[in-house]
Amino acid sequence: MAYTTINKSTDHFNTKLYTGDGEPAGNAITGVGFQPDFTWIKERSSSNAHLLFDAVRGVTKSISSNLDAVQSTDAQYLTTFGTDGFTVGPSNDINEPSSTYVSWNWKAGGGQGSSNTDGSINTTYTSVNTTAGISISQYTGTGSNATIGHGLGAVPKMIMVKNLTNANAWSVYHASLGATKYLALNETDAVGTASDRWQDTTPTSSVFSIGTNANQGGSYNYVAYSFAPKSGFSSMGSYTGNGNADGAFVYTGFKPAWVMVKRTNTAEGWYIIDNKRTGFNEANYALIAQSNGAEETGTNRINLLSNGFKATTSNTAVNGSGDNYIYMCFAEAPLVSSNGIPAVAR
Repeated sequence: MAYTTINKSTDHFNTKLYTGDGEPAGNAITGVGFQPDFTWIKERSSSNAHLLFDAVRGVTKSISSNLDAVQSTDAQYLTTFGTDGFTVGPSNDINEPSSTYVSWNWKAGGGQGSSNTDGSINTTYTSVNTTAGISISQYTGTGSNATIGHGLGAVPKMIMVKNLTNANAWSVYHASLGATKYLALNETDAVGTASDRWQDTTPTSSVFSIGTNANQGGSYNYVAYSFAPKSGFSSMGSYTGNGNADGAFVYTGFKPAWVMVKRTNTAEGWYIIDNKRTGFNEANYALIAQSNGAEETGTNRINLLSNGFKATTSNTAVNGSGDNYIYMCFAEAPLVSSNGIPAVAR
């Protein structure tokens, strides 16, 4: 059977490592393989905040996965999205000389996009990649129940929303938990229940619903990152831990390049593994989305396999006995046959 990439290798997601140089003129990071629309940067070698940038809000504007803080603007942070990567300024938070960094990069619609009018609130801008199932929207809430257009043409299985103008926690929707539930990306808390988050309403192929909660529906500005699963490229789902070193296996149908896992039935962190920071199993050290801490060392929690991922510890972070976990993962070089069947990586 013939397989082809969705477009080409690393066309929609890629992890890029770099070392800071502190140059006032900026540090051009190339080799991403495309012009990113969403770049998430974390210093690996010491404690510094996660910094998330996107083309919809515009360069120099950052939010942090580990903070409830409002959006900040800093001309010494990410200054340009380029055709093969991005440029960072001289700030020690993002370009300290000799410090090591990881950037996770996604391609949405190839720029800021335009207003989406599918919902009861028109977005300011929506940048969407329907092929890869990635959407970024900025909108202004009204303090009333509303719907927001995402443009995916498919039902999103994970949505992450952040208030940009008021200090509120992140709101995360995950299909495995349902629309009565929510998580916060900047917190370790177990899953919560509230009708004022998503109106107890499952997203559709055109919109997602927001309630009156200030975390996503108040009279403030927001950004929403929406993800729909795509065969051979991305998967959002759940699993139950077995509490053994021979841990739970999660089938994705492709070899993951990036995985984020969160225990939901009780408090635990958001653990992120990728295929570049060490590049081999048994040393897939985590970064933690709600923590500014440096990269873990000496603890391998997850192995990335040809058709999924597998926990390698009994630790409750990713594999507590009987514990419930949600995940989101992406492949780097998606291969899909003409009839939509994903290839198995070797």
